[in-house]
Amino acid sequence: MSFIQTKSGEQIAVGKILCVGANYLDHIAEMNPGKTPAAPSEPVIFMKPSSAIVRTGGVIVRPDVPGEMHHEVELIAVISKRAKNLSEKEAVGYVLGYGVGLDLTLRDLQATAKKAGRPWTIAKGFDTSAVVSDIEDAGKVVRPYELELRLWVNDSLKQKGSTGGMIFKVPFIVAFLSKFFTLERGDIIYTGTPPGVGPLVDGDRVRAELGDVATVEARVVNG
Repeated sequence: MSFIQTKSGEQIAVGKILCVGANYLDHIAEMNPGKTPAAPSEPVIFMKPSSAIVRTGGVIVRPDVPGEMHHEVELIAVISKRAKNLSEKEAVGYVLGYGVGLDLTLRDLQATAKKAGRPWTIAKGFDTSAVVSDIEDAGKVVRPYELELRLWVNDSLKQKGSTGGMIFKVPFIVAFLSKFFTLERGDIIYTGTPPGVGPLVDGDRVRAELGDVATVEARVVNG
């Protein structure tokens, strides 16, 4: 069983990690160079197992496979209680808190799987692919869509964006997910990344921030 921790020190078991892809128009553009970016009509959803979790200060282990592993910094939201078939208005009351997370992606494996029309679970769900900060209480995050997302690799700023750029905001995402999944306390939602994604290699030090709400750090080693 994997756990996350609130800033007040409570440890919460994590059942599943639900992730939104293609939730920033600028990121869609960078992943499809030469094409006019188009917002999806509904959230693109994938999952990671809870065994993918690494807490701040931990180690990202890059699997021994060919190709690049990319960093993606994201606002994460944690579910507070069991939920099913929520309205967008109801969904706000089911968010326990917010933090910052890293979605690690084996980019070449993902591209190969997409081209072949196959699932890309391995590219997104491998061990240590979900780095998470401690979680701040939702009541203390007054403006969750006016926060800067920043990521440094070895003290060099690589990603910088605003949560205001999200195509689908958290209440909509939670309500959408609750139509298909029973949400439970401790479930984590990754909400997508702004542009600037790029490779990580053995020895890299990664630090990410969600405004003044949360910080997460990790280092990379080859598996």
